[in-house]
Amino acid sequence: MPVTTAPTLKDIARATGFSLMTVSRVLRGAPKVSAEKREQVLKEAKRLNYQPDPHLARMMQVVRGKKQQRVRAVIAVIREDVPQDGLLGPSYQYVPIDDIRSRAHGHGYAVEEFWLGKDGLTPKRLQKILHARGIEGVIVSPQSMQLPCSKMDFSPFAAVTFGNAMSSPALHMCAGNMTLGIHMAADQLSARGYKRIGVAVTKWIVNRSQFGYSGGLFHWQQSLPPADRVPLLLFPSNDISKGFDAFTKWMREYEPDALITFDTHVPNWLRRLGLRLPQDIGFVAHDWTPKMQEFAGIYQQREHLAAAAVDLIVTQLSQHEHGVPAVPRQIMIPPKWVDGPSVRGVR
Repeated sequence: MPVTTAPTLKDIARATGFSLMTVSRVLRGAPKVSAEKREQVLKEAKRLNYQPDPHLARMMQVVRGKKQQRVRAVIAVIREDVPQDGLLGPSYQYVPIDDIRSRAHGHGYAVEEFWLGKDGLTPKRLQKILHARGIEGVIVSPQSMQLPCSKMDFSPFAAVTFGNAMSSPALHMCAGNMTLGIHMAADQLSARGYKRIGVAVTKWIVNRSQFGYSGGLFHWQQSLPPADRVPLLLFPSNDISKGFDAFTKWMREYEPDALITFDTHVPNWLRRLGLRLPQDIGFVAHDWTPKMQEFAGIYQQREHLAAAAVDLIVTQLSQHEHGVPAVPRQIMIPPKWVDGPSVRGVR
């Protein structure tokens, strides 16, 4: 029997009349190829049952990376500037742009931030800007209750979002696993002799974690005597500075001996109540970052969130996937416990 060879890029180029470079750009999802050429190349590749050689593709990616002095495309990071929602202050942490850029540059992409609501930037106007610049990949970082990012039409884009704040449209998502984080912190506090562990956060934080805080606390408390179960405190406002009265009432009513909460405002409130860290009460920053060296905390490893989001964008672009997915992929990054001087040592 005659041996048949697998179809190659040359076969597709010969059938379509396009150059090898054009065919290669289409099949690896590179930008700035006309829709007409892209359609013809993909149609012919399907007809010939073309299958890329993964080893060759990886080798060519390395070669292109060494030769290329400039990034070839842009990934847009969409933020939200809605000051009245109280979510732009230092109490709230978001995935840093530098972490996103670091991963994107490794794939050959630049990164630009766009702030909906700032300088009159509306979803409709941003849509036009992205289209005009040929930007196909977007990372959505919701930072408001109003969620103007949800008003965008994502059909032209490969897209991913951070956290669960934007449930509709349901994009691919990368988030920290705060159910695991609460269990981890509670176990660490328990090992240090703390018995009445309280969690005090905002509704925005609970929703963004897909109820990881409330669900994690509820599940962990089921193994405790009822007398040691401290109810979750939801601050009355996203602006933590307005929560002192509610916090004081909760503290006096339930008398927790350890807290998992915000690094802002709460430590000063504890001092106003005459409590010392860690002698009188243990303190854990619910969203620890390396700048919080004076506290123990739950570290959500946002550099890995950034990497996962960029990788999802690049994969979608390479597979020619755009729009809201039928089945969103959800990547959960496990948190880490970080010891600190705001809790006692392990007994």
